[in-house]
Amino acid sequence: MRLARLALAASLLTSAAQAATPGFHVIDRISGPDGGWDYVSVDPVHGRALIARRVTVTVVDLKTRAVTPEFAAASRGHAALAVNHGKEVLITNGASDTAVFVDAATGATIASVATGKNPDAATIDPRSGLVLIMDHSGGDVTLINPKTHQAVATIPVGGDLEAAAVDGKGRAFVNVEDKNQIAVIDLAARQVIARYALAGCDGPTGIVDTGDRLIAACDGVVIVVNPKTGKVLQTLKVGLGADGVAYDPAHKRLFVPAGGAGNLAVFSLAGGALTLEETVPTEIGARTIAFDPASGHVLLPTAEVVMKDGKRTSTPGTFHLLVVGQ
Repeated sequence: MRLARLALAASLLTSAAQAATPGFHVIDRISGPDGGWDYVSVDPVHGRALIARRVTVTVVDLKTRAVTPEFAAASRGHAALAVNHGKEVLITNGASDTAVFVDAATGATIASVATGKNPDAATIDPRSGLVLIMDHSGGDVTLINPKTHQAVATIPVGGDLEAAAVDGKGRAFVNVEDKNQIAVIDLAARQVIARYALAGCDGPTGIVDTGDRLIAACDGVVIVVNPKTGKVLQTLKVGLGADGVAYDPAHKRLFVPAGGAGNLAVFSLAGGALTLEETVPTEIGARTIAFDPASGHVLLPTAEVVMKDGKRTSTPGTFHLLVVGQ
């Protein structure tokens, strides 16, 4: 009887602890190899995370937690993106000014395509099937046909280019970091057709298109913009060092990580306007992000960060992938 009472008490304590757990919290930390990192993306075909690193791409199986430290070579890798129905992975290499296609199973190089200077973020336009490569230092967007492994156009934009969002209707929206603006591109015409000034934004980086809104992450704020007119609809505070942004369309939920503050802002769009649901503690340095629709989890690569000679540096042996969920 006493054991039964103890078991019941333990059960009640566990239930209370679970009830006290916030809606979103860190549920896993998956260790990986040392080294810098940039964008992370989800390969939905194989159920894995692709993390672009300085000299390699690290792959994490999201079900088994198995890590492939050096899946494919990179040269100051910025982005790794599953293409061609998951059969290949595209890697942007800032040091060699190339976008490289590798076999998704083996990591072997299939083709290398010349880009503009310092190719950074990459995204796929579902309407044309083309991959957009944002040449950060060159100020151009390189359009690549992933099926033929060929560059088909270069669109001059100007400025330091960061992430882009596409609306699936022929337009792309590119964050221009040093000009605090969004450049609107007509992909069929291969030209910039508008520029939206982001008042109150310092250094826009991540961006998503939710259908009737563009949402850009800046340092310390997120800005909500009308995609047709460029009118700023909302400006909301987030932590310092905000970089990436991810969107869950099924639940109309937005995630903005702040690498400087070490937290993750969770917003809701369910009511039309963007409203803050909660701020989740993560870790200093967790700034880039990907959303896994299969699990509903958020993925954030990071490492323990210390100050050295006035600069932040990663502690050896501490790189890991944070998994945030409910």
